Amino acid sequence: MRFCAARPIARGAGVDRDAGNAIVEFVFVAVMILVPTTYFVTAVASIARSRTAVTQAAREAGRAFATGESTADALARAQVAVRLAFDDQGLPDDARLRFVPVEASCDGVPIVPVLAPGAEFAACVTRRADLPGVPTLLAGRGITAVGRYVVHVDDFRTVDPP
Repeated sequence: MRFCAARPIARGAGVDRDAGNAIVEFVFVAVMILVPTTYFVTAVASIARSRTAVTQAAREAGRAFATGESTADALARAQVAVRLAFDDQGLPDDARLRFVPVEASCDGVPIVPVLAPGAEFAACVTRRADLPGVPTLLAGRGITAVGRYVVHVDDFRTVDPP
């Protein structure tokens, strides 16, 4: 049998100088990936919430208008429906409600809708959403979310009183 004699190890020799650096590198890389990913998810969620709110607001405004007693009552009901839809999503009521002809886009010429039997028009709700954490100077006009709902007044509805 052969035995090896133990040799004394010189101070500092054979010591791994990279010991403990892996955790520092991991934290650095994790932060570099996690922060932008978290911001991206937050920004997408903010825009999705705004789009959901305008879609819901347009639908509810159109339905509220179509079930109104008179045109004046229907317009007031539509405005309240928009406020409730934005309140439901936790957003400020800073949207614009417009009524346009069915064939027109939401940025077309607005009309005054009527509650005549068989009338058709579109209720459009538009809201500008800012990107979270981005200054206005860099974000520009932000992202505009548009909700559109085509309203068809019941064919058997009684005529709107004067």
